[in-house]
Amino acid sequence: MSRRCAITGKGVMSGNNVSHAHNKTRRRFLPNLQKTSMLSDALGESVSMRVSVHGIRTVEKAGGIDAFLTNTPNRNLPVEAQRLKKRILKAKEAAAAA
Repeated sequence: MSRRCAITGKGVMSGNNVSHAHNKTRRRFLPNLQKTSMLSDALGESVSMRVSVHGIRTVEKAGGIDAFLTNTPNRNLPVEAQRLKKRILKAKEAAAAA
């Protein structure tokens, strides 16, 4: 399982530990990923995914997972989020047709 946010695409970064003597050793900065489930109104079910805390805050500010994905262009979304967006749009079209 990769250390990458399913919404924002935020991943692992690298940098240096710098000691008091200014010795530099390599380190990794890991994103704060949480396994969470978000309720999709269009699908009528909760969707479980690994999302960074920054991603959770972004989704909540946008008004939920459906609103966030429909208003975000595909070029800004990871592949997993694009698949979910496609499912949501199909469900909305089916609900509008019925």
